Amino acid sequence: MQRGLTGHYVPISMVGEPCRAFVPAPLPPDPPLEMSPALHDLAHRAVLAVGRLDGITTVLPDPNIFLYPYIRKEAVLSSQIEGTQSSLSDLVLFEAQGAFGVPVDDVQEVSNYVAALQRGLTLLAEGLPVSLRLLKEIHAVLLSDGRGSDKEPGEFRRSQNWIGGTRPGNAAYVPPPPDQVIECLGLMEKFLHDDPVKTPVLIKAALAHVQFETIHPFLDGNGRLGRLLITFLLCSEGVMQQPMLYLSLYFKQHRQRYYELLQQVRMTGVWEEWLEFFLTGVAETADQAVSTAKRLLILFREDREKLNSLGKVAGSALRIHEQLQKSPILSAARASENTGLSAMTCGATLQKLQSAGLVREITGGKYGRLYAYDAYLNILSEGTEPIP
Repeated sequence: MQRGLTGHYVPISMVGEPCRAFVPAPLPPDPPLEMSPALHDLAHRAVLAVGRLDGITTVLPDPNIFLYPYIRKEAVLSSQIEGTQSSLSDLVLFEAQGAFGVPVDDVQEVSNYVAALQRGLTLLAEGLPVSLRLLKEIHAVLLSDGRGSDKEPGEFRRSQNWIGGTRPGNAAYVPPPPDQVIECLGLMEKFLHDDPVKTPVLIKAALAHVQFETIHPFLDGNGRLGRLLITFLLCSEGVMQQPMLYLSLYFKQHRQRYYELLQQVRMTGVWEEWLEFFLTGVAETADQAVSTAKRLLILFREDREKLNSLGKVAGSALRIHEQLQKSPILSAARASENTGLSAMTCGATLQKLQSAGLVREITGGKYGRLYAYDAYLNILSEGTEPIP
């Protein structure tokens, strides 16, 4: 359904140049969504797919083994959409020993994303609802260091921003003026809390994501925070016990359509088209995540079987293998710290794992050697190649 403009324009002036800023109407859409049989079926398929993904976390020996890579893969992908060039391996290397052959700002930005996501999950676990306060606290972490740290971290904007172009006058989109940001956000927060109407969580996440991007309430980091909002909603409403569903790979693969739909919703009110796109992404992403988890479980099982055949070093090899599942680039010192084994034992064991073909030494030096669990990283890295 084409409803027409889903808000109204207000005239503003920037450096003496007149232009128009867009102020979105509050959610839910008016007139209401038209949930066709096909859209109902798609929503049902998405709910089932998310349920299967959530269910797999209950049978994992340690869900944290999967949270580590999933969170970092999402961080890389969401940041790539915004223009960073870091890969998953870059991030893991950065966490292992500091920046390693990549632009420091890029990898710092991705590392901030990981910290922001983890901070949000902690706040939710402590009982803070998805709210404006939560968004501000997450934003403060997201822009705490590196690029964007001068863009008022943790504060809603007090100046005009725009998307595309060099100034509001030639921009592709101009969000609400700063004096209307808080009112728009307050109405969005009410919608998140089922006021004026209770909304199924996947529909709510889809609508709220567009609304957040339309308001664009911060000077920087809106895209990344808008994608985090989806995850926080699913976790806060109990749809997922663990934050295993991330849509950035889907948005990255279809980024042109993604941006087109955001603008089309504003201009013509095609919320149903956006929902079809979003729910398809949820279903496909959840199915892919289940497939990836199963592939990793098979990899870990087969590698444990190989290690069991190593004789007297099998015990230490299995303990280090457990660490490699949590941190797929590992040094002997870090392995010693995490396992309680001596650094000498860890170094010798990692060399045994290299001889067995399970890891690869990536520094080429005599000291401070790092070993990469390539088979694991290869599975995780699918789709995370930087955007050309």
